[in-house]
Amino acid sequence: MCGIVGYVGPREAQEVLLEGLARLEYRGYDSAGLAVLDGGKLALVRRVGKIENLRDAVRAEPLPGHTGIGHTRWATHGLPNEENAHPHTDCSGKIALVHNGIIENHRELRQELTQAGHTFRSQTDTEVLVHLVEQHYRGDLAQAVREALKEAKGAFAIAVIHADHPQEVVVAREGSPLVVGVRDGEGYVASDAPAMLPYTRELCFLADGEVARVRPGVVELWDREGGAKEPRFRRVDWDPLTAEKQGYRHFMEKEIHEQPQAVADTLRGQLWSPWEGGISDRDLRGVRHIYLVACGTSFYAALVAEYLWEPLLGIPVEAEVASEFRYKAPALGPDTLVVAVSQSGETVDTLMAVRAARAKGAKAFAVSNIVGAAIPRESDGALYTRAGLEIGVAASKTFTAQLAALALLGLRLAHARGDLSREEMEARFEALSQGPALLAQALQREEKLERLAQEFYQKEDFLYLARGILFPLALEGALKLKEISYIHAEAYPAGEMKHGPIALIDEEMPVVFLITGEELWDKALSNMEEVRARRGILIVFSDRDHPEVRRLADHVVLLPAAPRELVPLVFAPPLQLLAYHIARLRGTDVDQPRNLAKTVTVE
Repeated sequence: MCGIVGYVGPREAQEVLLEGLARLEYRGYDSAGLAVLDGGKLALVRRVGKIENLRDAVRAEPLPGHTGIGHTRWATHGLPNEENAHPHTDCSGKIALVHNGIIENHRELRQELTQAGHTFRSQTDTEVLVHLVEQHYRGDLAQAVREALKEAKGAFAIAVIHADHPQEVVVAREGSPLVVGVRDGEGYVASDAPAMLPYTRELCFLADGEVARVRPGVVELWDREGGAKEPRFRRVDWDPLTAEKQGYRHFMEKEIHEQPQAVADTLRGQLWSPWEGGISDRDLRGVRHIYLVACGTSFYAALVAEYLWEPLLGIPVEAEVASEFRYKAPALGPDTLVVAVSQSGETVDTLMAVRAARAKGAKAFAVSNIVGAAIPRESDGALYTRAGLEIGVAASKTFTAQLAALALLGLRLAHARGDLSREEMEARFEALSQGPALLAQALQREEKLERLAQEFYQKEDFLYLARGILFPLALEGALKLKEISYIHAEAYPAGEMKHGPIALIDEEMPVVFLITGEELWDKALSNMEEVRARRGILIVFSDRDHPEVRRLADHVVLLPAAPRELVPLVFAPPLQLLAYHIARLRGTDVDQPRNLAKTVTVE
């Protein structure tokens, strides 16, 4: 949620900042602003709505200067208006600050600062930070930021500029992502890598507690106590062109069609590659209980892994919603493995679950799409998906890449624990490697799905049903539909239908039913009979062309047959396409759905 950019160098800062903010639009926002230094003067512009409104304001009244910061805000404290938009300034008008996250003790700080003579202009929690920096400023902006943040509690990433320091941007991180980069004579700051890709691929991902001063071509780094550190740069090999639609109507449509490549890239070369981090096969042999923790779409990928791993490993495997996991005081110890699944590697609830698990002696393993993000950095080991840059807020290719990575991770865990021989492992991996080809076949059903969307896009309620390993896909299909089309959609295990959802079924209710020949076929057919008896409109996704399915269904989407571990990969793209075309026909903002953010970094 929200986006931060910063620049220092010879270019006109406003152009770099606006371009960077445009590349972060997928994170979700409702207002935007810039602050630029021109010599010893600070100029500020903020607008409600899309970045184009901000761009129009800058065209009308340019902000000359070569150092600046920008922000897209998703309102948490205070309404989305210009008064509450970032950047915020101090009483002197010399300091400007942008912030992602939440300051939990902002009320107490506001009261103390007001009593000390500071004047507040907004209702945001963020404004206390710029006044704290003002309070501690004694000529060194980085030192003032360090001292200010010692008083703040919560999650934050900030960028600060000062009129008396026209050649520097100071940044800090605690719980929210922040990355810096340099090239010859230039420095860049962003909350996510895509904003920097047109300029540099060598990036330094800040860790919690770190403060950095970014100058033209130079980064200085300190820990929270002021101890100097050496910046650690990693190369990010994403092509900036992946952020372009390349002829597709929406980024989401493009990314749905990129899934075969994303899965192939995720699997390639990772069967016998060394574990990332310090974890070893010996550490995994003693594991007696596995928790998979995640949020949103990543949780549904984790739930698929639960179905795959438990019979493979022969030990308890549980998928848990990360925001609930750490508050239920789970029994954790040295024989527990916590697998954290997060597209961004920065999801705050998942990160907190990792920290809580490790504090109790459990091992933590990360599955993430972002190298160097907080969750893999704070885990004992990591396996990276290689989905590349995903702009659409609703996950598509990152979901199927997670499914592939988790299927692979299950095999590697089984081998490490002695449950699979090397030969068995390689045979199963060979089957898994058929995933990209099967995904490509499933995507060929798009014309059929577009026709279904035209028939049902005006409906206001959908029910999704499935059994076994397809139940998580029903959850994900319903989530995709509600996220991007705003249609109310629910998903249930089909066996639970008689325990409540059946009351909703009538001749107006579209029921999306997922059925696979790999498990519970007869039971699923019986559940379809129950829907038919209540006159529900049955839209069936099936990987078996069977006369009973044809008899019961109003519409059939026939998918390629696949082994059990690949069934979720085959069913995911058609469900995404159905949601996508319904949303497109309803005229919603597919890539940036209302109220949603790509990376959730506050609780």
